[in-house]
Amino acid sequence: MLKFLEDLKNRNHRRIQGGLELLKYIGPGLIVTVGFIDPGNWASNLAAGASFGYSLLWMVTLSTVMLIILQHNVAHLGIASGLCLSEAAEKHVRPSLARPLLWSAMAASAATSLAEILGGAIALQMLFGLPVKLGSVLAAALVVYLLFSSNYRRLEKWIIGLVSLIGLSFIYELSLAPVDWGRAATGWVVPSTPAGSMVVVMSVLGAVVMPHNLFLHSEIIQSRQWNLEDEKVIRRQLKFEFTDTLLSMLVGWAINSAMIIMAAATFFKAGKPVSELQQAREMLAPLLGGHSGPVFALALLFAGVSSSVTSGMAGASIFAGLYGEPLNLKDSHSRMGVYISFIAALAVILFIGDPFKGLIYSQMALSVQLPFTIFLQVYLTSSRKVMGAHANPRWMAALLSFIGLVVAYLNIRLLLSLFAG
Repeated sequence: MLKFLEDLKNRNHRRIQGGLELLKYIGPGLIVTVGFIDPGNWASNLAAGASFGYSLLWMVTLSTVMLIILQHNVAHLGIASGLCLSEAAEKHVRPSLARPLLWSAMAASAATSLAEILGGAIALQMLFGLPVKLGSVLAAALVVYLLFSSNYRRLEKWIIGLVSLIGLSFIYELSLAPVDWGRAATGWVVPSTPAGSMVVVMSVLGAVVMPHNLFLHSEIIQSRQWNLEDEKVIRRQLKFEFTDTLLSMLVGWAINSAMIIMAAATFFKAGKPVSELQQAREMLAPLLGGHSGPVFALALLFAGVSSSVTSGMAGASIFAGLYGEPLNLKDSHSRMGVYISFIAALAVILFIGDPFKGLIYSQMALSVQLPFTIFLQVYLTSSRKVMGAHANPRWMAALLSFIGLVVAYLNIRLLLSLFAG
């Protein structure tokens, strides 16, 4: 009996130790999650729910499944090679191909920053009445300050805290809405493309599966330092990374789904299409109660600031990779990547007439660049020269290629729908 109790005690101790060890690896996935609950997602999801009800929820499910596979795979690149996606492309792809691909990724980073900064500015307008252009400059300045004055670990804690606040905000909003859960369950699993929905479908895809996040994840996964020569250490990193990625992506799926469901249960049900985020806040007050509007605006501000930090980090990682360097916000190349991403975004914001459409089309632009990043990733993670024994098996390479082809097919459908329109 004493031996049984001793064995039970030892097993429980190992479980507790394993759980505590897992907590040390949680973080990089949540940083990536911020990227797909950004203001661009808010616009895409509100447009999806307000215009098409629950029928486009399946796109969040499909996009999240794609995202889990892609993010898990690109994190393996960082763990097994010690290189981010940008560094690996610069080192292992001929310059005539690598350079255009990486510059297109920089353009995608700028498009992402546009949505993040614009969302933060819209939130400031909702809360304090500031003009959008002034709010954009203030939001960008705040994010640059956060990036250049804080180390990664401190930023990670801030961002995880902000993700938690965003999630709680939407749980609160959703608790007030009269949701048809039967239709929502059907919408999650049954594909449907109502007439006129392709732009929104592609913006939802681009808002969830974001090119800059693939670059960023391969970079920040390396914040957990390890010995590249020790195979046991690498395998432990790979094991815990998947748990971090899976849990984090499911958090993102839940929050994105909540946005569409909230819009479907309120705006679509009331027959009130949403054409701007400010309008959504004003409409929520009479539909859901007086506190919902300020909660919506504050959550949007948290999303804008936190996702701007991650888009700036992604721009820094991509640009530093062009010079074969890792992300280091004290280095001139990394800082230049942040400036290029934010200055390009602010330049476009100054000429945007309709901020809500700017958010939608910025996310659509990400989906257009996405196949190029996916096929670059497939090439690198399938190469034994890059990955060694951790190169993709054939089935994984085929699955990743299939995802790239699906995204390319959806882009072709989008172009055809635009020309037909």
